[in-house]
Amino acid sequence: MSPIVSIIMGSTSDLPVMEKACQFFEEMEIPFEVNALSAHRTPAEVSDFARGAVARGIKVIIAGAGMAAALPGVIAAETPLPVIGVPIKGSCLEGLDATFAIMQMPPGIPVATVAINGAQNAAILAMQMMALGDEALMQKLIAYKAGLKKKIVKANEELAKLEYKFKC
Repeated sequence: MSPIVSIIMGSTSDLPVMEKACQFFEEMEIPFEVNALSAHRTPAEVSDFARGAVARGIKVIIAGAGMAAALPGVIAAETPLPVIGVPIKGSCLEGLDATFAIMQMPPGIPVATVAINGAQNAAILAMQMMALGDEALMQKLIAYKAGLKKKIVKANEELAKLEYKFKC
C-alpha cells in the first residue's frame, strides 16, 4: 500500500493539530504519510519532497504551519498537486499570522486554506478532491456526511429531553 495523501507539518509540535487529519484518513481507510519538514530549516528537503510527490503517487498534500507559515506555499510552488494549508495557532497572534501567510499566495501558486487548527476539514477537503475521480471514495464521503446529519438529529433529540423550569 502506498500513500495517496501526504500530511506535512513544520515541526512535531504541530502533531496534536495535524493528528485530526491522520485520524480521519485512518477512519476512511485512505493511505497517507506524515512527515515534519520546515520551509526555513530544511528548504532543500521540502523542495525534494514537493518535486517528487507526483512520482510517488501522492494526490493531495496537506501542510500545517504556524507563524510565518511558509511551508504550504513553498510546497505549492514546487508541485502541480493541490495543497491544502492548515494554519496552526501560535502563542502570539492566535494563528492569524499563519492564516494570512497561507491565504496570501501570488497568482499561479494557489493554496487552499482551512480554519486555524482545521486539520480535520483539510482531510475532508482532500477526500472530496480525490473522490471526484474515485467512486468508492465518493460513497464513503456520502456516508460520512450522512453520519454528520444523524449526529445533529440525535443531539436535538437529547436536547428535547432537557428539563428546565422556563424551557418551552
